[in-house]
Amino acid sequence: MIVEGNPAYEKLTGLYGSAGKWVSDIAPGLEQHWFDLYGGVALTGEPVRFENPADIFGRWYNVEALRIGAPDQHRVAILFTNITERKQIEARQAALLELTDALRNLTDPEEIAAESSAILARALNVTRAGYGVMDMEAETITIARDFNAPGMTSIAGTLRFRDFGSYIDDLAEGETVVVTDARTDPRTADTADALAGIGVASFINMPLKEQGRVVAMVFVNNVAPRLWTEADSDLLREFAARVRIAIERARAQDDLADSETRYKTLFNEMDEGFCIIEFFDGPHGPDSDYIHVEANPAYAANAGIENVVGQKLREMVGDEADAWVERYGAVLRTGVPIRFEQELVATGRWLELSAFRVEPPERKQVAVLFQDLTERKRAELALREQGEELARVNARLEVLLEGSQAERDRLWELSQDMLARADYEGGMSAVNPAWTQVLGWSEQELLTNPYADIINKEDLPATTAALEEMGRTGQPTRFENRILTNGGVWTPVGWTVAPEPDGVNFIAVGRDLTEDKAREKALATAQEALRQSQKMEAVGQLTGGIAHDFNNLLAGISGSLELLSKRLTEGRLNGMDRYIDAAQGSAQRAASLTQRLLAFSRRQTLDPKPTDVNRLINGMEELIRRSVGPDVEVEVVGAGGLWATKIDQSQLENALLNLCINGRDAMAPAGGRLTIETSNKWLDDRAARTRDLPPGQYVSLCVTDTGTGMPPEVQAQAFDPFFTTKPLGQGTGLGLSMIHGFVRQSGGQVRIYSEIGKGTTMCLYLPRYQGDVDGDEDVGMTPVAEGGHGETVLIIDDEETVRMLVAEVLGDAGYNVIEAPDGPSGLEILRSDRRIDLLVSDVGLPGGMNGRQVADAARVSRPDLKVLFITGYAENAAVGNGLLAPGMEVLTKPFVMGDLAAKVHDMIEA
Repeated sequence: MIVEGNPAYEKLTGLYGSAGKWVSDIAPGLEQHWFDLYGGVALTGEPVRFENPADIFGRWYNVEALRIGAPDQHRVAILFTNITERKQIEARQAALLELTDALRNLTDPEEIAAESSAILARALNVTRAGYGVMDMEAETITIARDFNAPGMTSIAGTLRFRDFGSYIDDLAEGETVVVTDARTDPRTADTADALAGIGVASFINMPLKEQGRVVAMVFVNNVAPRLWTEADSDLLREFAARVRIAIERARAQDDLADSETRYKTLFNEMDEGFCIIEFFDGPHGPDSDYIHVEANPAYAANAGIENVVGQKLREMVGDEADAWVERYGAVLRTGVPIRFEQELVATGRWLELSAFRVEPPERKQVAVLFQDLTERKRAELALREQGEELARVNARLEVLLEGSQAERDRLWELSQDMLARADYEGGMSAVNPAWTQVLGWSEQELLTNPYADIINKEDLPATTAALEEMGRTGQPTRFENRILTNGGVWTPVGWTVAPEPDGVNFIAVGRDLTEDKAREKALATAQEALRQSQKMEAVGQLTGGIAHDFNNLLAGISGSLELLSKRLTEGRLNGMDRYIDAAQGSAQRAASLTQRLLAFSRRQTLDPKPTDVNRLINGMEELIRRSVGPDVEVEVVGAGGLWATKIDQSQLENALLNLCINGRDAMAPAGGRLTIETSNKWLDDRAARTRDLPPGQYVSLCVTDTGTGMPPEVQAQAFDPFFTTKPLGQGTGLGLSMIHGFVRQSGGQVRIYSEIGKGTTMCLYLPRYQGDVDGDEDVGMTPVAEGGHGETVLIIDDEETVRMLVAEVLGDAGYNVIEAPDGPSGLEILRSDRRIDLLVSDVGLPGGMNGRQVADAARVSRPDLKVLFITGYAENAAVGNGLLAPGMEVLTKPFVMGDLAAKVHDMIEA
């Protein structure tokens, strides 16, 4: 009960006439902690001093309470002051400090809005706070994220202001809207239920303007009516300003990042070359040289200079540097952009360039944008030469038009070229007699009908376009078309046409090209016949070389077998191993010859694998050094970060060794330096065309010697089969043809770069492989195969001798062998219930099915069947062109029987 209170008490609490009344009656809802504190003082006599809020009054108090009178009277004297303003200032400062700390680490606009809303809601003790972007035309607000007290539902999304009242009109004027009670405020009374539906009974909406337009809004909502103070509005205003700045800074950073991304994309993808150069003081004076500090990928394509970043002008282009320094130095000094055309003599490229200074001037940088105009310049030169020729024609026409009447008439009548005066509308006003001689039309017919009537319909658009272009530019032109004769024959005519000054008429000179076309056709026929003759000559050379080498090899084989037969008949077994070795040696050389022939024809069976060429070279380096001998210094230059390629490793090793031995022979007898070098090559359209390759990424492997070099005629024949410059008996002439065939079959190319007296470089260009390369394989001698344990092997081969030999070898090794001479009979066995552990099949088989077809058909009923293809030709396509299914492998004929047994053992045991 309030016993008594002074006027200040009544002013600070708003409780007037309260003496003799119970607090619970006059201040219902007063927090329990006030009763607990004062009751404790009354009971214990211990005075207290504290600061507490009284929410029903909306104030903070600094309170001192002490017991007075007799203890049993339970009286407490209360001294207190209103500290609400100080508390509000402290809360505002704390909230702003928390906001500053939060914004320091946030860069996402949504995160900034969400975190600041939470801090604002706690500072003002409201049930919801948020930030939204406003569309004043649609009268909507879009809220990405808002803060909601426990039990409240988010209103994130797009809301229409008119659904909740008319206060949008105040917001549109940039005015802050303060509603203490939605049900009594005239702007929201009619929509109070809609506001209550989203948990709003009172709110403050503070609009944010940008360049005079309302663009966003900070808001606080409360679920119950609330008397908002000026301090509340001030804090909201401070929050709004800081949040807006933070959000705009974050968006600016995002825009900057997007801009940088767009710049980088444009920088890397644009067709025009672009670079930034930076001037420095050189030996020729201040700002007398510059270095390239940045360049896009198109720089090399347009200027013809690779890896330009870091290069200095005077080291790049020598004598022409002064002209470029003068151009760009003026831009640096004056800041005035320029646009010009100039030839880059170092690469023979004509360039169209524009340059501007990179600010501030102290950076000493100039940006240059350019494109290659070489083709256009060549076209302009050709057009200029054409114009000069047309000028000469015009001179002839001037004689016709300005000379004496008799001379003009004589030239007009006697000229074998068709001369005419015509207009752009399609009519002719004069023709000479040559028209009738060539085409058969009378002068009357030609002058009374449109000339388009006798022009071939397919040629008419191009003819019309040429005349229109001439009329537009006033420059003479030349073209060809087909003209109809009176006999219904289309005659090819070449025209030289010049405009008259009146802009209405032109003079045309036409020449019958029938004989020229016939000569061109005859020449093309003769060239084709020559190419066919050269092909036949190459085939003759190839077959002659094959016959010569195989006759020698067959002589060794048949002679050795003949002597073996004789000795066996006579019972003389001593020394037979000599003849066996001789026959095997000849057979191995024959196998090597057929492999080279298949490589030349690009039809050998390859086993391409992802390969690290640097690793392959390192593994061969010692073998190469031993092969070329001590007089040759071998240098290996492996590119760092070399791309992988997918290639038959054994064939590449053979090719590299062959090139090194050729280089050694070219430097004999004095020796020299042999350089093996690898690099990554990115070939654009132009570079790829010169190498007869599709554009793309390639690994180059080059072998350079310091030998005698090759003259052009030798380079032209270097890849021909059996062509060799070595003395008779010291080379087959298949080495380079084998390398060329193998590399082309692998999707690459071989190129020769040679200079007499200085040496030769042989470069292999191999397509880049994008996958990973397996680690080093443990390469060693093939172990002797262990025997079988009664497993069953089906052999399908149309060659009876091969079947017999394979069956005998596998039978001796402990396998059960079944033989079949063709695909259908083999497939019949495979479709039976007989046990088959491995199928060994030739690829090329008679009977309408090849080996791959038999294997695929067998796997329908035997899905786990293991298959070994044995082939002596290029059935790559038949066996899958390198895309064999799991459990399938290939062994190329001829093979060592021990290798076959080992392969069979490995596949069965796998």
